[in-house]
Amino acid sequence: MALIFLAGAIMAVSETFPGPQIERAYQAGIALYNQFTQYRDVYAGDIWREERRSDEGVTIHESNQTRDGLTLYTSGDASAAYLIDMDGDVVHEWRRPFSEIWQEGVGSIEKPRPDEFVHMRNARAFPNGDLVALYEGNGDTPYGYGVVKLDRDSNVIWSYPGRAHHQLDIAPDGKIYVLTHEVVDDEVDVLGKQPRLEDFLVVLSPDGEELQKTRLVTTLGESQYRRLLESVPGLSLWDPLHTNTVEYIDREKARNFPFAEEGQVLLSFRALHVIAVFDPGTEEFTWVTRGPWDAQHDPDILPNGHILLFDNRGNHDEAEGESRIIEFNPQTMEIVWQYRGTPEQPFASRIRGDQQRLANGNTLITESDGGRLLEVTPEGEIAWEFVNPVRGGPDDKMIPVMAWAQRLDRAMFDSEFLPPQPSPSEAKTAASQ
Repeated sequence: MALIFLAGAIMAVSETFPGPQIERAYQAGIALYNQFTQYRDVYAGDIWREERRSDEGVTIHESNQTRDGLTLYTSGDASAAYLIDMDGDVVHEWRRPFSEIWQEGVGSIEKPRPDEFVHMRNARAFPNGDLVALYEGNGDTPYGYGVVKLDRDSNVIWSYPGRAHHQLDIAPDGKIYVLTHEVVDDEVDVLGKQPRLEDFLVVLSPDGEELQKTRLVTTLGESQYRRLLESVPGLSLWDPLHTNTVEYIDREKARNFPFAEEGQVLLSFRALHVIAVFDPGTEEFTWVTRGPWDAQHDPDILPNGHILLFDNRGNHDEAEGESRIIEFNPQTMEIVWQYRGTPEQPFASRIRGDQQRLANGNTLITESDGGRLLEVTPEGEIAWEFVNPVRGGPDDKMIPVMAWAQRLDRAMFDSEFLPPQPSPSEAKTAASQ
């Protein structure tokens, strides 16, 4: 028995048949068991949380302090995107279950999760009412489910079956930048050889055709920043980058940002606590930095050249919550502004989360785990708050995560899609009639 045990250990370490096959079968069995036990109930995954408050809809609206507009958001409970006004009323809704898009034998998703486990994670709206949306499947690996373009009536215009996840961005020329991932098991310096989830940067045409695909792990490993891969935590070797942001750098963003040029993209690697500039044209990393953040999401380049990001676990004042939004100067790494919550309004989202700097200087924040959106002033006061109105689970005490949100000007939409909002005098006249 000792000899058999020793022989088995040698085969596993030396990757001699059938050692690797047995090890992978064991890993697959554990993954299948976890999916069956932990993700059999949709409320047991990470797209539903225990509600922190029973409030629903708009709970704060200081109209003299807010940036008026429409808010586009996605939620963990549905394959839908909602456009709401400042009162929280739904102006338009796009909805298309993933089962109505996926075609068996097309793409890389052989057995997608049931529709209640699939939601729209990210979306972008067009003036005519079209919507590009990214789907994710909870309890699956890879969990990226692809990108779809819908018309205003939620009819499918085109779909991209690549395993797109987290976030997308659209360049002025209409090209779409997405992140995809897939399981690979070839040997990579530092990371060794074991099955892992690797990320790719993909460029799509405006019609959803794949134009370019770059493997980010090996590209980083062949760059001057290769030593960053040595800092991948052991617990993250199975997902060594966990890329969660791609932002196209247009002319306006590049103007005051000395570390990038127009046409490059900003990436965020959560596992490395790194944000980086990547040039799709040369397929090279041109700038990489770390800072005083932990498990970050959604770095945004501001017009003044600063970077605004969601620091998920970087606030260490437990009374305020573990998260914060920070604005920092990338040339000095000085934090020039932050929102940390308060003991009365703790702020915490362990995963997910994003923010948007508005034209009036306020910041729209998606506190995903809290299931709410909030607009805060530069002084840190909450001028507007919207709590997800959906509830579920035992006693309806569970709330779906807020996946993503963006404030939009109503004027950006064609009048055929959204009629212009009546003036106060017109609204008063209509009400009197």
